[in-house]
Amino acid sequence: MSGRKERMCSKDAAAYLGLHPSTLAKLRMSGDGPEFQKAGRKVLYSVVALDAWLQSRTYKSTSQYT
Repeated sequence: MSGRKERMCSKDAAAYLGLHPSTLAKLRMSGDGPEFQKAGRKVLYSVVALDAWLQSRTYKSTSQYT
């Protein structure tokens, strides 16, 4: 297994995605962000879910997304 974490807290996940933590929180509230898990009050993101969300937002042209 590599040294990469399997799960990250919101702050680390936001850094991984290149987003501000508040932006990630807003995406979570709107349902437009990556899938997440709750452990009590803590929000966790799997690296697999973060990578899948990024992949789903891959475009070749600005006219492709809405």
